[in-house]
Amino acid sequence: MKIKKNLKKKFDLRILEVVKQTLLDDKVINLKIIDIRKKSAFTNFIIVGSGTSNRHIVNMAKNVREKIKKSFDFSVSVEGIEQSDWVLIDASSLVVNIFKPKTREFYNLEKIWDN
Repeated sequence: MKIKKNLKKKFDLRILEVVKQTLLDDKVINLKIIDIRKKSAFTNFIIVGSGTSNRHIVNMAKNVREKIKKSFDFSVSVEGIEQSDWVLIDASSLVVNIFKPKTREFYNLEKIWDN
């Protein structure tokens, strides 16, 4: 059982690193990674970042989705790509939130989860 838990933890950290690097490569603004493993059971990490425009946000979301599919051979759920004020990517052990700056400020997820 401990081996399985260690493998899952390593997998979670690998996927976190891939998503982080993909967003940084795409010039995400103000990237924040929040570890919520001790606060919630629905995911381990919440990633929050901003984009400069609708096109920038949509491209970052598509690149994250494609990179996870290519690197780990599983599909993620993506919500909000049509409106692109706030795109949410559910990658099981982490949830990625990409916002327009004003939308990010309004919802203030960092304050909710990072206390």
